[in-house]
Amino acid sequence: MDHAIRAEGLVRRFGDTTALAGVDLAVSTGTVFGLLGPNGAGKTTAVRVLSTLLRADEGHATVGGFDVVRDAHRVRQLVGLTGQYASVDETLTGFENLLLIGRLLGFGRADAKARARELLADFQLSDAADRAAKTYSGGMRRRLDLAASLVGRPLVLFLDEPTTGLDPRSRNELWDIVRNLVSDGVTVLLTTQYLEEADQLASEIAVVDHGRVIAQGTPEELKTRTGGQTLAVRPADSDDLPAVVAIAAEVAGAAPEVAQTTVTVPVNDPGVLPAVVSRLEAAEIAVAELSLRGASLDEVFLSLTGHRAESDAPAGADLEGSVA
Repeated sequence: MDHAIRAEGLVRRFGDTTALAGVDLAVSTGTVFGLLGPNGAGKTTAVRVLSTLLRADEGHATVGGFDVVRDAHRVRQLVGLTGQYASVDETLTGFENLLLIGRLLGFGRADAKARARELLADFQLSDAADRAAKTYSGGMRRRLDLAASLVGRPLVLFLDEPTTGLDPRSRNELWDIVRNLVSDGVTVLLTTQYLEEADQLASEIAVVDHGRVIAQGTPEELKTRTGGQTLAVRPADSDDLPAVVAIAAEVAGAAPEVAQTTVTVPVNDPGVLPAVVSRLEAAEIAVAELSLRGASLDEVFLSLTGHRAESDAPAGADLEGSVA
């Protein structure tokens, strides 16, 4: 099967609000497909429709070749789902959580125990197996939650913003787990607000905004589509920052952005780099960083939507996140 997930014209409304406005997706088997967008873009609603938790008002979708409405039971046998927040029972131990899932899936007691022990070892949780989940760190809970979604050995895994709130180390650990799953043939549909996460994991990305897919392709294709390059300059002495901003603006002919002590500015002419170097030398400004690079996914998203991928919407403002 070439595509583990197909969706055509998915529409989902909540009252007067349209969460999905005609979404088309085609996810190749054995890959990570990223749905990238801010809060409220429609990512979670799409996942819930594809995992049979919601019905679309219009459109059609299949997972593993089975219709998500007509063959919902078959689809549920094929998929695993990890939501935005860990859904484990905090009063149970790690082992008990996985044992419970196994029994609910119809495993015999011995098989459920064996599968729980196997997953605890795979996710480096064996030492905490007999501790209540409420004593786990945030990263450990996310690993346990992901392990729970894998008890039934799904062929398709939906990860809905799985690293939200995790520290960098825990995020990297989860990324490694996802890569290992894909190497074993699992298809992963990943929703995220994090540009780096999509760039690191996804072989193809759909950018979603206001319930629509506004661009789709590999990370490199999307970056190329934006065009242009970005000049980055970080002075060795932060006191030189205003002078660097002025030089970058004059040479590039565009307004620079400043993040901490790094100045970035979009450029269309690679000849800008030697011109900036010359100006910096003339001003006797030493630099700690000077680079000319292609567009980032953040810049792609900004170009496509007019705003950054990470939304600053207040908690609770995401309609799709409030749907049971």
